[in-house]
Amino acid sequence: MKRISIIFLQTVIVLIGIVALVIMIRLPLTEGRAKDLDLFNIYSDPFILYGYATSIAFFVALYKAFKLLGYIGQNKVFSSNSVGTLKSIKYCAIVLSVLIVIAGLYIKISHNKEDDPAGFLAICIVTTFVSIVVATAAAIFEKILQNAIDMKSENDLTI
Repeated sequence: MKRISIIFLQTVIVLIGIVALVIMIRLPLTEGRAKDLDLFNIYSDPFILYGYATSIAFFVALYKAFKLLGYIGQNKVFSSNSVGTLKSIKYCAIVLSVLIVIAGLYIKISHNKEDDPAGFLAICIVTTFVSIVVATAAAIFEKILQNAIDMKSENDLTI
């Protein structure tokens, strides 16, 4: 890949992280169950804290994707570091999807009967699906990359 493409993709990853962080900081102040709370109580709400804890997996996956692009830029894509990075992305996506499903189940079970949780549950379904797709793609790329590394090492031994 050309260096400019990798820099562009790394910039996109950084922008995604910044936008996600701004949303996480700003959204509890204006929307949802904590909009009427003061600044201290907003960030001590258990569901908001759960959302922040869940976001750790998302930000780790973003960091690992940034790191993988760095390996690609250094022409080190066929290395065990790249395979490990893809494995980390896969695990982060799996953890994220499980945590999102848990949040959706919690809201479905414990929501106020006057509220309609359909919007939140729809977002849970979509984000879980996206996480599963990312985990599947990372697993496929990991397997392909590992097979390529194994074939390369076999060819190096026979020469």
